[in-house]
Amino acid sequence: MSKVMEKATLKEKLFEKIQAHRPRTTKLVKELGKVVIDQVTIEQCIGGARDVRSLVTDISYLDPQEGIRFRGKTIPETFAALPKVPGSEYPYVEGFWYFLMTGEVPTMEQTLAVVEDFKARARVPQYVFDILRTMPRDTHPMTMFSAAILSMQRDSVFVKRYNAGMKKTDYWDPTYEDACNLMAKLPEIGAYIYRMKYKGDTPIAPSPTLDLGGNFAHMMGIGKPYDDVARMYFILHSDHESGNVSAHTAHLVASALSDVYYAYSAGINGLAGPLHGLANQEVLGWCQGVFNKLGGKLPTEEELKKFLWDTLNSGQVIPGYGHAVLRKTDPRYVSQMEFCLKHLPDYPLFKLVNLIYKVAPGVLMEHGKAKNPWPNVDAQSGVIQWYYGVVEYDFYTVLFGIGRALGVLCNLTWDRALGYAIERPKSVTTDMLEKWAAEGGRKLG
Repeated sequence: MSKVMEKATLKEKLFEKIQAHRPRTTKLVKELGKVVIDQVTIEQCIGGARDVRSLVTDISYLDPQEGIRFRGKTIPETFAALPKVPGSEYPYVEGFWYFLMTGEVPTMEQTLAVVEDFKARARVPQYVFDILRTMPRDTHPMTMFSAAILSMQRDSVFVKRYNAGMKKTDYWDPTYEDACNLMAKLPEIGAYIYRMKYKGDTPIAPSPTLDLGGNFAHMMGIGKPYDDVARMYFILHSDHESGNVSAHTAHLVASALSDVYYAYSAGINGLAGPLHGLANQEVLGWCQGVFNKLGGKLPTEEELKKFLWDTLNSGQVIPGYGHAVLRKTDPRYVSQMEFCLKHLPDYPLFKLVNLIYKVAPGVLMEHGKAKNPWPNVDAQSGVIQWYYGVVEYDFYTVLFGIGRALGVLCNLTWDRALGYAIERPKSVTTDMLEKWAAEGGRKLG
């Protein structure tokens, strides 16, 4: 099969899906647009629009009891359904990309077509490396990552096509091209930053024979099974509905018809915030602090229980526990725990994480202030990275950013396919809120 045909396979399937979906969106807006689906309280208005149903995505859905579903499938169902890399326990990231784009599980042939397509798009322009090398070496890796993404905006297919003139219904096409081009390049950019900053400026060239996850591990300079860690990590962190800061920021910026380079660079800037993408390093630092404060040994259950109570009574939180939506153990945590049980069951940090999982929920329930006493994805991910030698905390969010791009870029492609409008919420003043509160609510009509 020629590369042209390989390139067209996913794109043709995506176009078929877009054509089938557009009438649904058009009918909802034109015929059913006045149907009320939610109400907004003053608390939500001031409190970051929490739980206000005002975004649409079919890529993933976060169920409070089941956790994340990708295109309707749970995490175990997703891992089981997708074609796996030969000799690997985990699927091709490229097959997952096909799945997120179309909602259909690809065949091995369709998956390998995306693998080859990404390889053809993966070469990072030299000017990106030149820009990175001019930045001070103590620059945060997320600043470098964002700058590298933004620098490639000059190559945007969308901008060239838009400036030449095209129909609104065709916007998805160059957006898809930009999305594929960017996604294919992110692993090398991330690995280059890592090797340049932390490994004595010794970048490793990509391998032309490896899939995205395997190639990332190769460019990081870490042996097996870190290739499976990469595949698992990128898929687990790929999407979380569209209301989280990184996804929503990218959606907002792209709604102005800014291309995916502008949009995802902005999303990465949001991901860098301490309340969004830094939780995994905070968890790891906290776990290591537990060891230090308890004499460098694995605590007993009673010792850990006392430490947890001391932490809570001092006004601090237990990092990695609780979630804004979930009301059970995060399935992404469970997936990583299963990997650890197989590959690093005797690692002291993992033993501590498992002990915290055994003790912390009971303490948090007794404490009574946590809405969700169960661990989230961040409670485990930093421990795995540390075990395989990635001990630089600041880099963890770059790993997160590579994975999150999978969901965000698929969402941006569909945003343009369905012609979603520029995002423009209506603001009110504090005086208005106080007036409506005194009146028992705003008079509608």
